Formats: sequence, C-alpha cells, structure tokens
Amino acid sequence: MFADLDATLRAILDDPAAPAPVRAAEVSFDPPDRDFTPGQATVNLFLHEVVENRGLRETGPFVERDGPGEAAGYRFTAPPLRVDCTYLVTAWSARTREEKTEEEHTLLGTALLWLARFVVVDDRFLQGTLADPPQPYPLSLTVAQTREHPGAGEFWSALGVAPRPAFSLTVTVSLQPVEDEAEFPAVQEIHPVMVSRTDPVLTGRVLDAALAPVPGAQVTVVEAGRDTTADATGRFTVAGLAFRRYTLRVVAGTHDESRTVDYGAASQVHDMVLPDS
Repeated sequence: MFADLDATLRAILDDPAAPAPVRAAEVSFDPPDRDFTPGQATVNLFLHEVVENRGLRETGPFVERDGPGEAAGYRFTAPPLRVDCTYLVTAWSARTREEKTEEEHTLLGTALLWLARFVVVDDRFLQGTLADPPQPYPLSLTVAQTREHPGAGEFWSALGVAPRPAFSLTVTVSLQPVEDEAEFPAVQEIHPVMVSRTDPVLTGRVLDAALAPVPGAQVTVVEAGRDTTADATGRFTVAGLAFRRYTLRVVAGTHDESRTVDYGAASQVHDMVLPDS
C-alpha cells in the first residue's frame, strides 16, 4: 500500500500540468541521509510517520449490497482504518555554492505550491491498490501543517546530515482490516405473527445459520415437558403456558441446541437460529 502511495505522489509531481522545475526534477523516496547524493535536481519525499487519525475513527460496520437486484444479500465489513501518512519533503541540487542553494529553494517552493493546490488527490493519480478497489473516502492531502517538534535536531542528526529547509506532506488513506466478512441473505418474505394477550402462545421459527427455515425441527419446552414440530416455514407454537422463563431445546439433524427465553405477554415470539454445522 505504501509503495502505491509513493507511486501516486510521483504521478502528481510528474503531471504534465506541474510547473517545469517540478516536472524536470527526479522524485525520490529514499531516506535523505549522508549517503543520499542525487546527481540532478531532486524532490525527496521521506515517509517518516504513519499514525491513525482518531478524529475520523468510525465504530459501526459498513453495510453493502452483495450484488444487483432484490435477491441480493448484504455484506457487513469492519469500518476502514483512517491513517495519516506524513512525508518530509526536501529539495536537492547537484550544483555548487550559491547556485545549489538557489535551485533547492526554488524547487522546494515550487513543489510546495503545486502540492498545495490538491485538497484531495484526484482519482486520475491513484495507483495500484489505491485505485482498485476504490477508496471508500477521497485521499485528503495537506502540506506544511506540521511544525517541527523539539526533537527535530535529533532527527537530522540521526540521518547524519545538517538541517535543511523542508515541509511536511500528509495524505490520509483508508486501510481495510483483514478479517472475515459477514454475509446475510436478502429478506424474501415477511411473515407477520399475531399474538394475543388474552390467549397467548409461545411461538417462533427455527432457522439455520443462513436464516433459512428448518422444517421438521423438534422443539421442546423443557420445564413444561411440551414438544412440538416446526412446520414447513420453520414455525412452532406451544399454547397454554404460564408466563415465566423457559428453556427451549431444538433438535434438527446433527444440531441439539438449547436457549433460555423469557416468555411473557409482551415477549411471545422467540426464534431459534442454529449455528453452522
């Protein structure tokens, strides 16, 4: 992903509409240390910090249709991780003395003004995994928004070079955590269930892990010693029970599942969903 982000930034700097000094310069992502000695004018972008943007954090899942048409189901995925990738941008010249400083300052300022025009990265610049699959949010881009911290001198010392003019470039990207997706079928039918407060029944449906009905499942109200069989739609009903807590036991094929339910005037419907085999 970071290599694709590098390629995206390179595409912005190589764009035909970019200023001539920027287009003519080499673009590098190498650490600007003592061994970095480019042989021509170069814009260096050094990725030195990757942190989550907590202000953009989402907690709810993403829900997407799993295909076209009414028969399509739904896919639930974790929300993307919004990450700020910060580069240190410097300009380098192969010239000497005054010409070197002049070329570096001109190139750095021109690159700053060119990058500052992009509030978000245009889709035409996106490369690799940043383009396909599409990012759920546009890639925001900010320049010169981070002040050097007190340890900036140590940063340059660690690289083994003298401090030099630079500006920050931060791109916010979305990363999808690697995890299993939960898929649910679309609702095909709705079966209203009428319940009565004066003549109540304990009712519900036996469903498999895909929420399909399980006809013929044996349902037992353990404490009452009452048995019944689910019909073709997975529906079961047991009448004549007092309001209280019961244990429902379902036996269907290799499944033998139990669940405690609170049966009352306002809670007469209790579905039983069987796990995957």
